[in-house]
Amino acid sequence: MEQAYEHQAKLELALWQKEMQRKPGIRGTISRSLQTRINRVIPEKVHEVVTAAFREMVRGVLAGSSLIAGDPLPDQDLQIRESLVRDKISVYSKTAAAEGAITGAGGILLGLADFPIWLGLKMKMMGDIALLYGHDIRDYRERLYLLYVFQLAFSGRKHRKRIYCTIENWDETVKAFPPDPEQFDWRSFQQEYRDYLDIAKLLQLIPGVGAFVGAYVNHRLTNKLGETAINAYRLRFFAKSS
Repeated sequence: MEQAYEHQAKLELALWQKEMQRKPGIRGTISRSLQTRINRVIPEKVHEVVTAAFREMVRGVLAGSSLIAGDPLPDQDLQIRESLVRDKISVYSKTAAAEGAITGAGGILLGLADFPIWLGLKMKMMGDIALLYGHDIRDYRERLYLLYVFQLAFSGRKHRKRIYCTIENWDETVKAFPPDPEQFDWRSFQQEYRDYLDIAKLLQLIPGVGAFVGAYVNHRLTNKLGETAINAYRLRFFAKSS
């Protein structure tokens, strides 16, 4: 049973890897252009809040202050691990949807309040997923991996391809990182993600439709992050077992 599960997981991983390495298409270019225009009309105050939220998220993850709440799951079959992971994703997606509906109903002010809360929920989910795959996030380099996976889930196709190349051979990549998290260039890191915002997330700030959009977007994007994390950790699982 486990061999059959791992075989299916490898097939799914191969499809995901192919998607991660696809070149930007016309649709992506149009989406990026529209996104840039929307960003131009969003008030500067909104951009300031978003930038601050990213900065604090990256700082918090590198410090580990908001993530370390448990020990890595000891040796288990991949199927058992991923059953637990999917349960976690389901719980966090429902929580994010409820929170997005409440804050989305309030328009721009509560929508802004939602952003750091939503980021915190996603990163807490990522920490839980890492533990379930058996990785010790007390090591800041494991927390750094979470940030790369986070970018992989939400970046544009061109940047996503670069990020994928970074995590594809993580054991080699991580050797280049300093042992002290204080020496990591987190400012450049957060700017890479700050430059990419999902258009749908910005629609949550619009009064009247914000509640529906907030619930839908939070649920969809949290699930998207969860699926990205599953495949990113499958990369390491199969690399280790090969």
